Amino acid sequence: MKKQTIAETVRALLADTVTGLGYILWDVEYAKEGADYNLTVTIDREEGITIDDCERVHRAIDPVLDEADPIADPYILNVSSPGVERVLRTDEHLDYALGMKVAARFFSAVAGQKSVTGILRAYTDKTVTIAAGEQEANYDRDAISRLTTVYFD
Repeated sequence: MKKQTIAETVRALLADTVTGLGYILWDVEYAKEGADYNLTVTIDREEGITIDDCERVHRAIDPVLDEADPIADPYILNVSSPGVERVLRTDEHLDYALGMKVAARFFSAVAGQKSVTGILRAYTDKTVTIAAGEQEANYDRDAISRLTTVYFD
């Protein structure tokens, strides 16, 4: 199974458990880091996330994952908060960040730039609109290697 498919399967498997505990399931990523595979479940809530919250969710989802066994290879389970500078990958993430300052890094230069920082004004399934100063531009989502909120300047 592909890494993205594994993440989607795990997200569907854990969504009810995480929301039932009063948290938002912000993201699920399955990736190889060095020799290890890591399954990272990112949670959020309006009040913020503490280490106790991460432990609580970890204890609740571990048996669900063990029973369903959606991942064939051994992996390390991590539960974390999205932090203040969040990676924006999904439409739900973009909804959250509308009107916020964001930074987009591109795979290759777009209009002579490797990155742009500005206010996220809008998005579609194909583009994001970022206002940088007086200029507003649409960027292909496929051209963006990383899109994050900007908290610290």
